[in-house]
Amino acid sequence: MPQRDVVSWNSLIAGFSRLGFPCKALRLYQRMVAAGVRETHRTFSSVLAAAAGCSLREAEQLHCRVVFLGTDSNPFVGSALVGLYMNMNLHLPELALRVLAALPEKTTAACNSVLRGLFPAERQLSFFSEMISRGVSFNGVSFSYLLHGCSDGRHLPEGKQLHCQSTKRGLVAGDLFVSNALVDLYAACGLREDAAAAAAAIAAGEVISWNSIVAVNAAGDRIAEALKLFRSMIAAGKRPSVRSLVALLNSSSRTRNLDLGALIHGVALKLGFHSGSVFLRSALIDAYGKCGDARSAAALWEEEAAAGEKSLETCNSLVTTLVHCGAIDDAFEVFAIMTEEGVIPDEVTLSATLRAASSSSSSSPSGSLVSVGELHCWAVKLGLAGDAAVASSLISAYSKVGGGAAAARKALGDAREPNLICFTAAIAAFGRQGLGKEAVALMEMMIHRRAEEELDGVAFLCALAACDHAGMVAEGRRLFQSMAEEHGVELDLRHYCCMASLLGRAGLVREAAELVERAPPGTGRDPAAWSAVLRSCGVHGEEEVGRRAAAALMDTEPRSPAACLQVAGFYAAVAEPETSAAVKEMIPPPELRREMGRSTVEVTEARFPTVDRSQRPLTP
Repeated sequence: MPQRDVVSWNSLIAGFSRLGFPCKALRLYQRMVAAGVRETHRTFSSVLAAAAGCSLREAEQLHCRVVFLGTDSNPFVGSALVGLYMNMNLHLPELALRVLAALPEKTTAACNSVLRGLFPAERQLSFFSEMISRGVSFNGVSFSYLLHGCSDGRHLPEGKQLHCQSTKRGLVAGDLFVSNALVDLYAACGLREDAAAAAAAIAAGEVISWNSIVAVNAAGDRIAEALKLFRSMIAAGKRPSVRSLVALLNSSSRTRNLDLGALIHGVALKLGFHSGSVFLRSALIDAYGKCGDARSAAALWEEEAAAGEKSLETCNSLVTTLVHCGAIDDAFEVFAIMTEEGVIPDEVTLSATLRAASSSSSSSPSGSLVSVGELHCWAVKLGLAGDAAVASSLISAYSKVGGGAAAARKALGDAREPNLICFTAAIAAFGRQGLGKEAVALMEMMIHRRAEEELDGVAFLCALAACDHAGMVAEGRRLFQSMAEEHGVELDLRHYCCMASLLGRAGLVREAAELVERAPPGTGRDPAAWSAVLRSCGVHGEEEVGRRAAAALMDTEPRSPAACLQVAGFYAAVAEPETSAAVKEMIPPPELRREMGRSTVEVTEARFPTVDRSQRPLTP
């Protein structure tokens, strides 16, 4: 084309964006600006839709360009800006809501973009009520997003109210997406009769309703029923959708059912889906990986790479799969390949790779402080250091590879909105470093800052473990007692074990035994708790309590090699070699083996095993 005007550029950019080639659409936009062609509101509508997968810095640059040209007040551009921030991998609802608030007109499209990505359901419903009060009109798409948000099993009453409102507006009979959202709602909440009634109200022959019911049953791990419906659907001449196939593959991942995953893979190949859907390829890789077949997962990824269709989603699935299977060095190799070939990592990539870097199973430079620091640089460069998931992964990784409390504290400080997981990771990191006071102080700060949110037992467990490691009995007692009384957190076996260990290490062996004995059944009266008591008895010479703990341990786990060895060691320590030998004889011979420990020292990026005297590093 000899002369390219703004209309021709807009058509090309919009076409590539709609066809799923966002990178090409963005490159075309850059060429258009470089050629001196001034953008219109139609240009930005397409470019902003394509930019959802880019970094925060690039998104902000586009936003600045929109404001500079004065098109931010245009309703189409405003809706596209809202959608950009809601659809980004970072998930930035606050920025999207700020853009929406600045729009002179709150359009249905802009509000729908918010509803689509806003969670949990409480926020969705609150936003919906606020926009209704401001006179915004909502359509079937709006109600389908709201109904899907209520399909978590905890918002059935609100879902029924939305059902009534959508019926009054004539959307149930006239909008297929609302009808199928109702099927999802009732099926997800376990109301199968209501789900069947909602499905029956859909016009006969609608394939979407079939796929909805199959997907919901698969999501609930009702595999037999899902497969029965799936076969009936195919027998009736209906073509399954990617959604139902992905739901069945996700069920295969959760239940570790390799046969189911292979079956769905075969169906996908026969139907021609395999080469066309990134979501299906990602689900296949995840299913094979979760079932322990890393070779098949890697083969799928290599097929995609050979076809030139490598995507962020499939790269993330493979990295996560390799970490799950313990192939740490391979996970780093995939990360290196994807970054070299221009696939930009997101928070999922970095979180998975950080788990690999902090894994003790790696004997290469991958699991080192240097590697964690490099990944931290990636996070800062991409604007992801403030993401809660990345921050918590950084905190955990630094604490496991010797980064120290300062690095963990910085990662926590960089988080934009640190959540419960971030605080828990930091508390655990301080505990590993022996900084019990700092861990307890952080726990108290978290309780104060998140007073209105529900705490969980994991955070308290990490704080108790920090007290145990540092010998802080008074603080541990206070946290243990406050869990149920002040915060409504249920005590479980792990908390009793940790508290028994804390008391035992401090020499309060009798108090530890009494704590275990008065614990409710199924919590403290467990072999692990008695094991902690018995370990303390051996250290502090409490023979009487030790005999009680040994008897309780043998009553609960008479065939456990670990329990038998511990009890045998106790009797040997109190000069009863005959009893010790008798207990050892109870262990099956194949089980009686000792696994040697292994430690390394890192010096100037070289790693040495502690048993090595040759001064030759494990890695150059």
